[in-house]
Amino acid sequence: MNDKNEALKISNMDHSERPREKAINMGIETLSDSELLSIILGSGNSDENVITLAQRVLNSHEVHKGLLGLNYMSYHDLMNIRGIGRAKACQLMAVAELSKRMSMVRKNSDINLSSPEDIAKHFMQYCRFLTRENVIVIFVSASNDLIRWETLSEGTVNRSLISPREIFIEALRCDAVNIILIHNHPSGNPEPSEMDIVVTRRIIEAGRMLGIGLLDHIVMGDGTYVSLNERGYIK
Repeated sequence: MNDKNEALKISNMDHSERPREKAINMGIETLSDSELLSIILGSGNSDENVITLAQRVLNSHEVHKGLLGLNYMSYHDLMNIRGIGRAKACQLMAVAELSKRMSMVRKNSDINLSSPEDIAKHFMQYCRFLTRENVIVIFVSASNDLIRWETLSEGTVNRSLISPREIFIEALRCDAVNIILIHNHPSGNPEPSEMDIVVTRRIIEAGRMLGIGLLDHIVMGDGTYVSLNERGYIK
C-alpha cells in the first residue's frame, strides 16, 4: 500500500479523534453526522477513509443534503455512489428506516383518533419521506380505541393502489368496527384528487354492507394535510 493510501486510514488518526473511541470517551452526541455515519458504514475504500466516504454520502442527493438526503435515496441511488456496495447500501437504508420508525414510537393511547389534526401529526414524519403513494389503514375498536395500523399498499409516484377487499379483510380479522384511511401525496400537495374522492365513496359503500364505518380519509402532504371528513365527503 502506498504512503497516500496509508495516510488516509482511520488508524493513522489521533486515537481521540477516531469516531468509535471519540463516542466511547466523549459521548456519542459529540460526533458529527459524518462521524456517526462512518460508524455505521464501518470502512472506507482504497481511495478514502470511512469519514470521507460518509461525507460524500451525505452530499450525494441533488436537492436534500445531509442526513435528510438518506430518506430520499433508493437502493439504486445509493449503489450509484462510488464506494457504496450492496452491504453498505442496505446499512444506509436500515438507518433511514429506523429513523422513521423511531419517530413513530408512541403509546397507542397517545393518538387522539377523534382529531384529524392529531392523527396527521402522528403520521406526518412517517409519510414525509415516502416517494410513492402509500395507503395506511387505522383499525378502530367498538370503544373507539386504536387496535393497530398497517400500511396495506404502495402505489406509484402519483397514484395509490387502494383495494377495498384487502382493507376489509384485515378489518374483519382484527374485529374493527371503524377504519381511518391515510394516504400521502409525494408531490407535497395534500389536495384530494377526483380519484381520491371516488375511492373514498366506494369504501364507504363497501363498509356499510359489512357494518364497518369509515371515520375519515386523511391525505398527507409536506407538513400539511386534508381531512375528507372535514371537507364533508364522509357522512
